Amino acid sequence: MKKITTLLAMVFLTTIAFSQEEETEFNQFNKFSIEVSGGFTKPSSPFGDGYRVEGISPYQVSLGVRYMMNEKFGIRGIFNYNSLQEEEGSLPFETSYYRATLEGVANVGNVLDFADWTDRFGLLFHLGGGYSVINHEAPVELDERDTAFNVSAGITPQFRISDRIAFFADVSLIANVGMERSWDGTEVISSFNRRIDDGLLYNVSAGFNIYIGPHGKHADWYSEEKAYEDKLTELSERLEKVETDLIDSDQDGVPDYLDREPNTMSGVAVNTKGIAVDKNENGIPDEIEAGLDARYLKLEDYKTSDDAYGVNVKKLLNDGYVNVYFRFNSDVPETYSLDAINYLTLYMKENPGKNAELIGYADEIGNEAYNQRLSERRANKVRDILVAAGISQSRITVTAGGEDNSVDKSSSGARQLVRRVTFKVN
Repeated sequence: MKKITTLLAMVFLTTIAFSQEEETEFNQFNKFSIEVSGGFTKPSSPFGDGYRVEGISPYQVSLGVRYMMNEKFGIRGIFNYNSLQEEEGSLPFETSYYRATLEGVANVGNVLDFADWTDRFGLLFHLGGGYSVINHEAPVELDERDTAFNVSAGITPQFRISDRIAFFADVSLIANVGMERSWDGTEVISSFNRRIDDGLLYNVSAGFNIYIGPHGKHADWYSEEKAYEDKLTELSERLEKVETDLIDSDQDGVPDYLDREPNTMSGVAVNTKGIAVDKNENGIPDEIEAGLDARYLKLEDYKTSDDAYGVNVKKLLNDGYVNVYFRFNSDVPETYSLDAINYLTLYMKENPGKNAELIGYADEIGNEAYNQRLSERRANKVRDILVAAGISQSRITVTAGGEDNSVDKSSSGARQLVRRVTFKVN
């Protein structure tokens, strides 16, 4: 008995020692669980003459509450009921066995780092002691109660069904120390004729662990090393997102994730939202407006006489003073280019016998074949706007000019000038 007491003391002291740690973001897990199980039981000797149970008795059920102090060690309180009855060929008897036990629990799965290869299978080991009550309910005349101290040990494989439920099987050995009668209650056990296996019970159970707590995982399935790895992965993903957010595609000083115009022309002043400064709100960035004045026909300069149409406007259109400009890799006209389309629309409506050729261009950045298709898409986009404005499609010809290599490829401002659609009228 002294050896057993010493062993139990060592188990609980070890459990408490390993549990002394503060909760941090890396060890936040649920600690409580409720265990419900049932199965079969097999009693060992002693039995009175004519009484025996060589096989298994009908059933046993258990209810337990477990508290894990950390992911490897915890304590468990368990209440167990066993029904013991005779087998065929034995004299009849009926015994009820009640056991209350406090145990130390070791999560062998976490000790051996099962998380390195599985997050579904676990293994627990438990060892402890408690108090047992044995009621000999038949034969009736014996109706006596026996008591004993119990020492239990067992192993519990587990399978995690979800973060809240796990299925388990358990095999336990319970030694009942100090029994005064045989399991059937008919024979008094003398201290002189005791055997080493007197008072042993073998329990085989299956049941469910129900995990309780506010966290996502229970200690049974928590791995500190895995938690660190997950945290590092999370931090890496966050850092990668920050790096991505700080990309400034148009180099206007405003990161893309804040930039409402991420394709602003290089060198143009922008506000805090990345929008080009346009104080007069005419759709043209202030810094390029002066340069465009020389290339675009102003509305107030537009003439309505036949002579003006025949010479001035046609010349301006054909000589490239009026163009439709596009952003990089886009077939949507810049807002300030819509007036250019309007000039051509007015001219063709006033001159119904005239036809127009739309020639699309792209800069030299990117694949040549792709840029050829892009230049055609740009010309088609302008054609569609003209048709929508009432110009017959039969009067419009579309030509894909492909890449325009007439400017310095390394200059973003120069490349802006060649991303265009020009007009030829006849």
